Amino acid sequence: MGELSDLRVGVIGAGTNTKLKHIPGLQAIEGVSVDVVCNRSLESSQAAADEFGIPRVAPRWEDVVADPQLDAICVGTWPYLHAPISIASLEAGKHVLTEARMAMDSEEAIAMLAASAKRSDLVAQIVPSPFTLAWDKTIVRMIEDGTIGDLREVHFSKALPMNVDSAAPMTWRQDKAFSGNNTLMLGIYYEPILRWFSERPERVLAKGRIYTKTRKHAERGEETVVEIPESLTLMAEYRSGLALTGRMTGIELGSVRDEYVINGSEGTLRLDLVAGKLSLSRIGTDEVEVSVDPSLRGEWRVEADFVDSIREGNAVELTNFADGLDYMKFTDAVIASVESDSAWTGI
Repeated sequence: MGELSDLRVGVIGAGTNTKLKHIPGLQAIEGVSVDVVCNRSLESSQAAADEFGIPRVAPRWEDVVADPQLDAICVGTWPYLHAPISIASLEAGKHVLTEARMAMDSEEAIAMLAASAKRSDLVAQIVPSPFTLAWDKTIVRMIEDGTIGDLREVHFSKALPMNVDSAAPMTWRQDKAFSGNNTLMLGIYYEPILRWFSERPERVLAKGRIYTKTRKHAERGEETVVEIPESLTLMAEYRSGLALTGRMTGIELGSVRDEYVINGSEGTLRLDLVAGKLSLSRIGTDEVEVSVDPSLRGEWRVEADFVDSIREGNAVELTNFADGLDYMKFTDAVIASVESDSAWTGI
């Protein structure tokens, strides 16, 4: 392998986010090169190589992992390959940046965390939930300094029309063979809550609904049973008394709703992701927009953080494999509650 100052990366899975963010982000860093790409076919691999000036393509992901010229692997596949590729890459002595969601389920996430622990000299990073990055540190500070008083509840909601049309084909997001227990955008919306609160919930009760029972599969073209909920409502309880509620739906037309609300004994924080603003309401005062200190405003630095962790030995903050396991356990618990029609503990 090359010196860490000259970092050579192989990309497996050249989907939308990989082409929009990861490949150009890595190529923009001095001393970093993307040397090989492997997508779902040689044709699509070559198309990505041509688009970004990548010198080589590989027919199989195993060939990329085994390539002795590479220092790191960027995994941009659907969730069903995140664990196999990440574990194989770590065992081959390569740093790993894997796309979210971490894995198909918490069992795979546990195996990934164990593999990273065996190679603690290597960086193992998950692409973080990006939606709240600008406000995360401000929210944490306001919770910790008592701005809203004692915590009572946190709520998130996400509504969009991705599953409304019953005639639309089944995509990988609705296919358990590709997505596992990942449901709608649950994991990526629960992840910021892990950043804001050190406590983890003990119990969750969830209800899910599937309204279009079968869809024509986008890949295979055959009618396929839908197993992943199209709408989800949940409530989780914490030992401290904090309550988490959430609603996610893919069957709502009209304006997209996208927000988090944190209620305390003395005030409310409301993060409106559609408007792109954080607001504070306190007893006896009107709601006001929170001015975020530039020193606390986060931004997308995924590729740069990955490279910095490799070169400088910085610990991964956004997002390490232990955090990924936390959100996979929660995702599993929600699905277990839906399927059992009962509350689920042991998150």
